[in-house]
Amino acid sequence: MNRAPLLKDTDFRQRAPELGLKDNETETILEIQGRLPTECELGIFSAIWSEHCSYKSSRAWLSTLHTSGDVVIHGPGENAGVIDIGDNQAIAFKMESHNHPSFIEPYQGAATGVGGVLRDIFTMGARPIATLNALRFGDPEHPKTRHLLRGVVAGISGYGNSFGVPTVGGEVNFDPSYNGNILVNTMAVGLLDQDKIFLSAAAGVGNPLLYVGAATGKDGIHGASMASASFADDAEVKRPTVQVGDPFMGKVLCDASLALMRSGLVVAVQDMGAAGLTSSSVEMASKGRVGVKLNLDHVPQRASDMSAFEIMLSESQERMLVVLKAGTEEAALKVHADYALSTTVIREITDTNRLEVVQHGACYADIPVDALVNNAPLYHRPYTLKEPEAPFLCQALSAPQPPPLETLKALFGNLNLASKRWVFEQYDCLIRSQTLITPGGGDAAVVRIPEHNKAIALTSDCMPAYVFRDPEMGGMQAVVESWRNLIASGAKPLALTNNLNFANPEDPRIMGQIVGAIKGISQACTALNYPVVSGNVSLYNSTGDDPILPTPVIGGVGLIEDQSFVRGSALSEGQHLVLLGTTEGHLSGSRYLEQLGIKETAAPPPINLEAEQRNGYKVIELIRENHIQACHDVADGGVLLAIAEMCLGKGVGITLYPSFTGAEWFAEDQARYLLATNDLEGLTTALRSYDWQLLGRAEGDSLVLSEGDSVTINTLQEIFEHALPNYLR
Repeated sequence: MNRAPLLKDTDFRQRAPELGLKDNETETILEIQGRLPTECELGIFSAIWSEHCSYKSSRAWLSTLHTSGDVVIHGPGENAGVIDIGDNQAIAFKMESHNHPSFIEPYQGAATGVGGVLRDIFTMGARPIATLNALRFGDPEHPKTRHLLRGVVAGISGYGNSFGVPTVGGEVNFDPSYNGNILVNTMAVGLLDQDKIFLSAAAGVGNPLLYVGAATGKDGIHGASMASASFADDAEVKRPTVQVGDPFMGKVLCDASLALMRSGLVVAVQDMGAAGLTSSSVEMASKGRVGVKLNLDHVPQRASDMSAFEIMLSESQERMLVVLKAGTEEAALKVHADYALSTTVIREITDTNRLEVVQHGACYADIPVDALVNNAPLYHRPYTLKEPEAPFLCQALSAPQPPPLETLKALFGNLNLASKRWVFEQYDCLIRSQTLITPGGGDAAVVRIPEHNKAIALTSDCMPAYVFRDPEMGGMQAVVESWRNLIASGAKPLALTNNLNFANPEDPRIMGQIVGAIKGISQACTALNYPVVSGNVSLYNSTGDDPILPTPVIGGVGLIEDQSFVRGSALSEGQHLVLLGTTEGHLSGSRYLEQLGIKETAAPPPINLEAEQRNGYKVIELIRENHIQACHDVADGGVLLAIAEMCLGKGVGITLYPSFTGAEWFAEDQARYLLATNDLEGLTTALRSYDWQLLGRAEGDSLVLSEGDSVTINTLQEIFEHALPNYLR
């Protein structure tokens, strides 16, 4: 067979850096191939060795994460993590980023982010049952922020609603550091039987390789390399690298794929995500220790002039790669014919341990799979760990402070703390009719498991301001915040996924943020027996020299064994409110100091993992024994803001007893929960050996401080609900 033309040395040296390859990486390519590569081979190396696909700057540190536990069936390394929820059932879940594409083209960038992570879920054999998202935008006054917010939300709702999966929770935050590089992280969750899990390792020499789904086009080419580099000021010119999604095709692909898996014909399945056909074929061959031969003439194409380079690197959406059992091609095609889905055999598994790509009778790529994967760069980049400053406590405030209720109203008007109803009402959170707690109804979303009395709780969390001040403590805090949110909803936390969003790892300060955050995440996960089972790393999130805040988002999953244990956060008339946990007055990185305009870089509130365990396990016990009827953890904004949020749930007021003064109401100390009870005596007896205090009683239509100052719940509701819509108008 003829070989496609090799690149000339000058062309090779010029093209390699354009594709994101470093000088040392190009020399390794020459060593592996023993010759100059073809253009297609160079593209394959650049994609597989991109930061986005190889994790070359973070891989060494990711290996230190806590990833094992009694509930873990499959941890990192598969398309999604899988955990045991009993009754031969399992949950598959994963979080992914689509940051750069969403900044360039917000609707399609966000939509295809949802589509990609949904494919990760049903590739495992799971039926998607919920999605969440964690969104970060720039300064509200930046000229692009409104446009990006509207586009991203429309893209998420457009795909999720059309696909037929409920969007049940998430975060929306604003900070100037995201002006030139927004973050769009999407989490998907699916339900499956433990004895029907599908993996991605190819096997069986001679087994056919099936291309399933939409035709391949020229959209998304260079997507992986674009996601592995910082933005320059000309980011708009990269618009052609953004993929275009089709949620209706995505839904058909999901149903058809699950039907094919049920047929017993499938050996392995892989989503064509980043780097498309290149990454999917290489990953399957590497995991199965086999070779793969592709005939690109059989790949469905939307354009007649596509080169081997373009076909292999296209990131067109709604595509899967399937290894079938030998001789089952006709049966598989018949299954997919019922769904009017394009399905084509594009060649086979081989025993060569090589990736061979053929087009028009010529060989365009012939690369040893092991060398391509095992020789991928692994960098131990230099890093500088930030030395935390002394903490900032309430007593450090010297100037007169505004009255607490004036501050509360101002915080409720802050877009970071105001209601996100405008966002989540564009998502259908009730598709499939299994959502028990919808956005705004509690600390975590809750979705029931059909035909069972159990449910799962889902949340995503991160406080970037904390991570910036102390990456290790901030990483720890993101974990415990998700853990507390699950507990407050009535769930036992089981496991988590993460999306580690950072700037340029070649800067030792940024690399220090990555190292510190991973250390903190690992410590918290180990102490809480809350393992990491999947995740994503998104680096080079910066524009020029302007980095984003370090944003390691944590997506948590918990199990509620009995639906009677489900807890929302709304106060009811006559209930007593108790604060569990210790308050020392930590304000570092707080919304309170931000609201006052006080600039500081002090250490964030410390995390006491023993206190987190002790208080968290106690709350689970109190819920099981029905001592508390509503629960809310205390997070950014502090106690008074959390109390007000509980009041807004049912429009019930509260009379507060002497508890805190001034800034103490807004301190962000950790390991604290607000507990609403109809049985004060039983609750206080159960809390005999814990640090707690009685805050007040729910009554009337106003929030009343012990000094007599008050504000009506209607007034707070108006501010809280209208801040975001007024901004968008």
